[in-house]
Amino acid sequence: MVFDSGMLLASLNRLSTSDHQSVVSINLFVALICACIVIGHLLEENRWMNESITALVIGLCTGVVILLISGGKNSHILVFSEDLFFIYLLPPIIFNAGFQVKKKSFFRNFSTIMLFGAVGTLISFIIISLCAIGIFKKMNIGNLEIGDYLAIGAIFSATDSVCTLQVLSQDDTPLLYSLVFGEGVVNDATSVVLFNAVQNFDLSHINTRKALELIGNFLYLFASSTILGVVSGLLSAYIIKKLYFGRHSTDREVAIMILMAYLSYMLAELFYLSAILTVFFSGIVMSHYTWHNVTESSRVTTKHAFATLSFIAEIFIFLYVGMDALDIEKWRFVSDSPQLSVQVSSILLGLVLVGRAAFVFPLSSLSNLIKKSPEEKISFKQQIIIWWAGLMRGAVSVALAYNQFTRGGHTQLRGNAIMITSTITVVLFSTGVFGLMTKPLIRLLLPSPRHLSRMISSEPTTPKSFIVPLLDSTQDSEADLGQNVPRPHSLRMLLSTPSHTVHRYWRRFDNAFMRPVFGGRGFVPFVPGSPTEPSDH
Repeated sequence: MVFDSGMLLASLNRLSTSDHQSVVSINLFVALICACIVIGHLLEENRWMNESITALVIGLCTGVVILLISGGKNSHILVFSEDLFFIYLLPPIIFNAGFQVKKKSFFRNFSTIMLFGAVGTLISFIIISLCAIGIFKKMNIGNLEIGDYLAIGAIFSATDSVCTLQVLSQDDTPLLYSLVFGEGVVNDATSVVLFNAVQNFDLSHINTRKALELIGNFLYLFASSTILGVVSGLLSAYIIKKLYFGRHSTDREVAIMILMAYLSYMLAELFYLSAILTVFFSGIVMSHYTWHNVTESSRVTTKHAFATLSFIAEIFIFLYVGMDALDIEKWRFVSDSPQLSVQVSSILLGLVLVGRAAFVFPLSSLSNLIKKSPEEKISFKQQIIIWWAGLMRGAVSVALAYNQFTRGGHTQLRGNAIMITSTITVVLFSTGVFGLMTKPLIRLLLPSPRHLSRMISSEPTTPKSFIVPLLDSTQDSEADLGQNVPRPHSLRMLLSTPSHTVHRYWRRFDNAFMRPVFGGRGFVPFVPGSPTEPSDH
């Protein structure tokens, strides 16, 4: 065996060069994130801009600079990785959304959110897929199979819940925020489930049985993912309540909260469940129980830690999308026929508009039939805003498109390259145009957004929303809980008067069984030296 020192030195040189390039890339990205924060702060009062659009613009400008420096060979410094997105960037965003969401508003509109997020996404998926099959097969795009067309339906049915956080205010428009954001989370989960089902199912022979299997698989994934998120949240609450880490170190209870949240997401990935739903409901349960069991300093720390991680992840995603929009490798395939690329992007954008309108307005009417109170009904102007705000496509669509049409972030097939570039075009256009116009549209259609929904107007603003009981009714006293609550006489009454039935039943159950075991609002941690542990009531 001959030892070749020359080959060893060459290998070490390549490794050192690769490491140096990684350091350069990380430095550039950190500097760009800092620039986004500074510029976003300076544009805070601008009603047209938000952090997402700012990051996209900075990413585009950086891509242009890199493209010029490299002589037109490259426009980004990182290659897209599905693992980077789904395992590291998405969990803090979705968890923080569940952790900070106003639970009362979310669960009051839960039936409408499920209608939009599950049934509506399925309707949009069917419309976009069928239209894509009928239109794109007649165009000279490339060799796309039936699975690719169905994947297109799943990709463009995924709304951008990240952008929704930027353009809608939880305090100014609580009803719209609850509906659009809640739908966005369920919608993302549904789109990912449909996308995985399209990849795993044998699509050569589609029949009624396979369609029912697909629906059954979705219901199983939704239920099991939700249960896993609730269980992980309750487990963290029980551990922190019983062991009381704060008497020795607040760092430990903060670490337990962060790690248990991330563990719930990874367990869902391990068991092939919907990790988005799991970590979202884990965040809701942790904010209701676990967060109240830690010390005051840990509450402040965890609240800002989750929000900061989510904020950085959001900026990182949009920075990368802006850079990758100028990826020369993919645009080279469509450079000989730019008209075709424009046509495909326009068709996809039109399908997004039609697919969303096809379920927002009919399902809003169905929701209004169930609800008796005029204050709970969705007006036509609100329906327009819900339709418009949900038109934005973002990081989930990009990630699914890369998953379907690339291998390791690269593609050498013309049809796949066209779909990638068209997806990026739709994301940029929808985020830029629809995102910019959402706030002015709200001011135009709803000039007094703070008075939109009287039923939730008494709910305190963030961060005080952390102390609001789950499914709480409007300032019910403890004495009210002891009164006889009329039982619903029909399913319609159960759905139309939740504030007098389901909510109060839940509060009684929560006060009697859940909070004594898992802690929560009103629980004071046991301090060594005190005679007894304080009561939860």
